[in-house]
Amino acid sequence: MIAPTAASPAAAAPSAPHSAAREAPGRGSVEGASSRPGMMGGMPPRRRTDPAVGRAAVAAWRADPTDLAARRTAVRFTLEELADVAPGHTVEVRVPPDGAVQAVEGPRHTRGTPPNVVETDPQTWLALATGAESWHEALAAGRVHASGERADLADWLPLQATRTRP
Repeated sequence: MIAPTAASPAAAAPSAPHSAAREAPGRGSVEGASSRPGMMGGMPPRRRTDPAVGRAAVAAWRADPTDLAARRTAVRFTLEELADVAPGHTVEVRVPPDGAVQAVEGPRHTRGTPPNVVETDPQTWLALATGAESWHEALAAGRVHASGERADLADWLPLQATRTRP
């Protein structure tokens, strides 16, 4: 018989219980997540784009759709606006690489791939948000991928915040 060595599993000290070995206090646990400064219920506070800055970004994107900085700000602003007019957590709207948001009232989704997903590119999203293209046109052309029974944003688009103002 071979005696256990320091490197063998039989010589190792008994391990701590699973949760104590894997999670340090305040890291990864429900208690720690909600008690961290600046956190509310484990989630960071929602960032908001100043409406004037967001509208200016939309106007800049309309003038020059190739302006990357304007496009990114415009996408984030319009996603935030969608979340305001259709609050909820039932549909995840993804506009890679610029942003994503959960919106639309209904059953809350918390883990894994959401059952209701809308995904499109930034140019198509901004065309939808501004009314330059309709939801049904973009869907029929394959520029929007929508899955799930609640993944229809036609009732909320175009967004009022993106309308041209005098």
